[in-house]
Amino acid sequence: MERKKYSSYAEIERDLEILKLEKEINYQKLVLSFQKTKESITPQNIVNGFVSSYTEYFSNSYLKIIQSILPYVIGWFMNKKRGD
Repeated sequence: MERKKYSSYAEIERDLEILKLEKEINYQKLVLSFQKTKESITPQNIVNGFVSSYTEYFSNSYLKIIQSILPYVIGWFMNKKRGD
């Protein structure tokens, strides 16, 4: 990384002001991110996230379970009608 060469104190002051503003912006972004995280970590949101993830998992699994059991159920009814 090459060093920047300044020709006046005004340039140095301008760059320092830019760095100061960038630092403040980054700090405010961090504070906002922390607040959003703090708001999202409530017992209700944790439970809702837990329930929704398992609901999605079981709803997808429910279809797979039905598809795997259905042939056995049909076979059982067919055998029952025949008297086997």
